[in-house]
Amino acid sequence: MDDSLEKPTAISQPSNQEEREEEDQSSGDEDQGPDWTKLPYGSISRPVIPKRGEKEFEPSTAGGSGLQRHVLDRARSAMLDALSAPRTISSKSISYGVWYPEIARTHVTLGKGIHFATMGHSVARASTEEDDAKKVQKRLELLPEEALYLVERGGMLCWKSADLSIAATPGLDDVEGVPMTVQQAFAEMIGKEDLTLEKYQVFAYLKRLGYSVTRAKPPTPEYPSPPALSTGRERPTSVFARIRTLLLAFWRLLHLIPRKLDWWRPLRRCGWLNHMDNRSIFSSLRFLPSGHDVPLHVKGIPGSLLSPYEIFFNLYKPSTPFKKTAPPPPDFSVVVVNARTTPMPSLTELTNLFGTLPELSPPIPRKRQSFAQQKAAAANTPPQAPPPPVPPPPVASEPLLQRLLPWFFPPPPTGHPARNPNPFLSLKTGKKMIVIAAVDAGTISFFRFGQGVFTEWSMA
Repeated sequence: MDDSLEKPTAISQPSNQEEREEEDQSSGDEDQGPDWTKLPYGSISRPVIPKRGEKEFEPSTAGGSGLQRHVLDRARSAMLDALSAPRTISSKSISYGVWYPEIARTHVTLGKGIHFATMGHSVARASTEEDDAKKVQKRLELLPEEALYLVERGGMLCWKSADLSIAATPGLDDVEGVPMTVQQAFAEMIGKEDLTLEKYQVFAYLKRLGYSVTRAKPPTPEYPSPPALSTGRERPTSVFARIRTLLLAFWRLLHLIPRKLDWWRPLRRCGWLNHMDNRSIFSSLRFLPSGHDVPLHVKGIPGSLLSPYEIFFNLYKPSTPFKKTAPPPPDFSVVVVNARTTPMPSLTELTNLFGTLPELSPPIPRKRQSFAQQKAAAANTPPQAPPPPVPPPPVASEPLLQRLLPWFFPPPPTGHPARNPNPFLSLKTGKKMIVIAAVDAGTISFFRFGQGVFTEWSMA
């Protein structure tokens, strides 16, 4: 205890105004609740977050006094009034759409805002008017998760298509259906087009973070999809390339023939190839096949249900240039599962997922520089003149065998040699990657699984 507080005196201590302001602004303590009574009553133009206030009294077994109960009831009624206040939205940024349950799509009749730069797709539909029944016109349609996201966040008012004649009603001549609430939108759209509550929660969470999210499997032919990428298993189309593949496969098959292994002399040396390096030495010491090209000996259970581990969303970073009519290759592939009903993925399920993904290029090593160093380098860098043209290198004479069989030898590399990637970063990232979103009663956890490249990087 301080000496000034041990002996009280009649002289008042001068108060520090700055300390009082800091105490008033420090509202981050977890043991203090928000003071709902300080919210302004009536309509307000913008939402106000209440600050945390001090506790009026400590709870006791005998109960509080009448004044304490009155203060608690007033705070509780203020909280209920604040939560029951109607949610207001601006009419200048609201969009309008019509939900068609038979096709599970929402037709955007009036689109406003920046959300439609990454959501929605154009579809040619027959005109709904009687005069233009045979006319086909394009319109913007939303998937169930896209429409539900806009309705939930207050960016779109949605109507349900109905066969009611309400055009003669004053003020409803331009309405094409029945207005839908948020609760009705959840009841109508969840369950359509393979959309579950867990998948919508993941979609809404990623959209709030700024990601662009699309379906991995197009629900209709009109839905835009990224270009198909190489999965590393395509067969060569050229005849000479097929011959070369067969010869290489035959050479690997010779090495797989079981031989009598002398454990005291495990190294095998060919009589006409006496060159031995680290890679060949460790290959000779390996007596079990390794790598992801080796087929699995685990067989699936006959009559089992379909695996829940299927890629459902394609994910794009906010910094990735995205065009919804021609989306680029995705940055991540996301699988959504229910954590309470789905077990951990098996080795067969992970292998099937990796079999549908393209191989990633090795990551480029980064030069670690501080922000001050980057700023100084950008300020001191003079404008560089265009480099002089590099003369072509002299053409070396090719061997006779290479001139006779040019298709058997790979072409020489052109340009500057590529920088060697960091092996540890490649081992951490892998050549294929999948993201699994496990939803546990609304709590979303993301797990990344990668296909390692340990057999492709020799550490010795």
